[in-house]
Amino acid sequence: MTPINKLEIITKAADDSLAKDIVALEVHELTPLADYFLIMSANNERQQDAIVREIIDTCKIEDIDIKNVEGKAGGRWTLIDLHDIIVHVFHYNERSHYNLENIWKEAPLVNLNDWIDADEFS
Repeated sequence: MTPINKLEIITKAADDSLAKDIVALEVHELTPLADYFLIMSANNERQQDAIVREIIDTCKIEDIDIKNVEGKAGGRWTLIDLHDIIVHVFHYNERSHYNLENIWKEAPLVNLNDWIDADEFS
């Protein structure tokens, strides 16, 4: 499975769990850490936990290897390392504090419009 295929699967799982403001950055030219960073927000800790659970469950179903999960137990920023994709699930207050989109502003955005349900209310 290619990294872009994995990105689509994980983005759809996050969207299905009502993740907010989902953004994907193509970082492979800027860092050896990953090909993509997938960044999203949750309105509260319960929703954040649900998003993380859905992504992990989807990875298991789709046979996507999870290298590591950090910040899962009560954290307000959970990182899921999928080798070539690093998923960042933030509590909405924390996202603006860390501002990864600005730190990695040289990274091109990936168009996620075909993978995200635009009709869902915020």
